[in-house]
Amino acid sequence: MLLTLAWGALFFPGLFALCTWALRRSQPGWSRTDRVMISTRLVSSVHAALATGSGIVIVRSCDDVITGRHWLAREYVWFLIPYMIYDSYAMYLCEWCRTRDQNRAPSLTLRNFLSRNRLMITHHAVILFVLVPVAQRLRGDLGDFFVGCIFTAELSTPFVSLGRVLIQLKQQHTLLYKVNGILTLATFFSCRILLFPFMYWSYGRQQGLSLLQVPFSIPFYCNVANAFLIAPQIYWFCLLCRKAVRLFDTPQAKKDG
Repeated sequence: MLLTLAWGALFFPGLFALCTWALRRSQPGWSRTDRVMISTRLVSSVHAALATGSGIVIVRSCDDVITGRHWLAREYVWFLIPYMIYDSYAMYLCEWCRTRDQNRAPSLTLRNFLSRNRLMITHHAVILFVLVPVAQRLRGDLGDFFVGCIFTAELSTPFVSLGRVLIQLKQQHTLLYKVNGILTLATFFSCRILLFPFMYWSYGRQQGLSLLQVPFSIPFYCNVANAFLIAPQIYWFCLLCRKAVRLFDTPQAKKDG
């Protein structure tokens, strides 16, 4: 546990520092804000790849969705803790870089950061103070399969990150941006929305239940927990859909005008 925490505490900030250094050397014309924001997205994508890979390994290794075990289901959670702490700081650093030319007081920058990112900050806090204790202690030796499923939700993150990078570089007009938008929607819907019916279906298949019977056959708190987990995903997916509609409507609107 302590070794994994230490590796995570060194790995993510170290990777961020390496990315910013490499971008400073390779792209001297980029601003500090560009380097910081793009480095943040690169680190997020690396974490997403590691989490998704771990999740796939766990899911494929668990023959029983309740009692199946894999050591990564616990070990990667310890690796996740320093990432969440790093990512919270990285988000604040991006906000500071974005507004530093406005000569704002540090307290105003912090308030603006908390206001603009309140849902994401809440998301990180829930992971650290609720989901980590549940995953590491409260669930006992059960449910590694479902922990692995939750890890695979990160599959959409590299596409979200690439979209943010292209926006930062003012490349919203490119074909790559549009193709990436489609992939973002597809992976987000598959791995963050359909993931929950898939977990219910997997449990039902093992227990000989239909998908509709599963919610009435598991503890009520499991349904409540899943509702809390999927709610922000649905909200974010709606935001992505709204952006996609604006993106693909703009050329048509110009053509009609």
